[in-house]
Amino acid sequence: MKILTCEEPGKLAYSEGAYPESIEGNAIVRIKRIGVCGTDLHAFEGTQPYFCYPRVLGHELAGELINAGGAEGFKEGDAVTFIPYNNCGTCIACRSGKPNCCVNIKVFGVHADGGMAEYLSVPARLLVNGQGLSYDELALIEPLAIGAHGVKRANVQPGEFVLVIGAGPIGLGIMEFARIAGGNVIAVDFNENRLTFCKDRLGVSYIINPQVDDVKARLEEITNGDMPTVIIDATGSQKAINGGFYYMAHGARYVLVGLQKDEIIVSHPEFHKREATLMSSRNATRDDFEYVVSCMKSGKVNPETYITHRVDFDDVADCFAGWLDPKNGVIKAMISV
Repeated sequence: MKILTCEEPGKLAYSEGAYPESIEGNAIVRIKRIGVCGTDLHAFEGTQPYFCYPRVLGHELAGELINAGGAEGFKEGDAVTFIPYNNCGTCIACRSGKPNCCVNIKVFGVHADGGMAEYLSVPARLLVNGQGLSYDELALIEPLAIGAHGVKRANVQPGEFVLVIGAGPIGLGIMEFARIAGGNVIAVDFNENRLTFCKDRLGVSYIINPQVDDVKARLEEITNGDMPTVIIDATGSQKAINGGFYYMAHGARYVLVGLQKDEIIVSHPEFHKREATLMSSRNATRDDFEYVVSCMKSGKVNPETYITHRVDFDDVADCFAGWLDPKNGVIKAMISV
């Protein structure tokens, strides 16, 4: 089978590999769709934490089930996706019902080879049934589940002002689920095209571009001086993350979904006087995946809204670098295999 490997930062190469072996407890999936996410792009440019090379990228996946590996409720030919976070099941996080931050987690495409291949072997216990959704929709469940998990961590309440910093694919998903939770969403991004997408395609009421707006002044105006009670960062930018502390209302919750390599720096008195809460949000749980599926099926979320670029698997190596350029307007690139 054909495999695409990120051999080192800036270098993708095709190769021929062996068809996956049948392993007890593992399912075999014929990959049909691969969504390209920020993790893949950051790995390609050499800025992704928890990463080593060479690595087969890809964890936003959908495909046809070739072998169910003993999973109940599945059969050959089913359209499926899977939870790409292989947890150990025995550590403190797993025992506490938080397999998404397992101490020994192996994320496909990050710690273990992912789905930029024609076939993939995955633990059968991680399969997610397609429930009639298309391959495109199934490949978008994982990034949307990350957004849903971040909103759940923030405990967004109806009527709250929710500031989402970063309007990339994960940020857009956060906005969707904050809206569904009843929040008044405020989007901040430097990319005017993405802000327009937020307003026109997702119905976000308030957009702020720091290049032309005084962010703090606009937030005070929007919130009648209170400032947002929920802030969620989806940038993975140290500057953006550190700056977000100064946009919090007193008593606010700040959730970091974006990830960067360096230190978080904040004035302790500014943070302390707000009695603020700082949280991280990592990956997603099966409950989050199932919630996203239900929102898709009920029409609360239209996942295909996010797909802006399509490419065949054979052409990915030539196109990949261009997806890093904001001028190309990529929201979500979808690969067909």
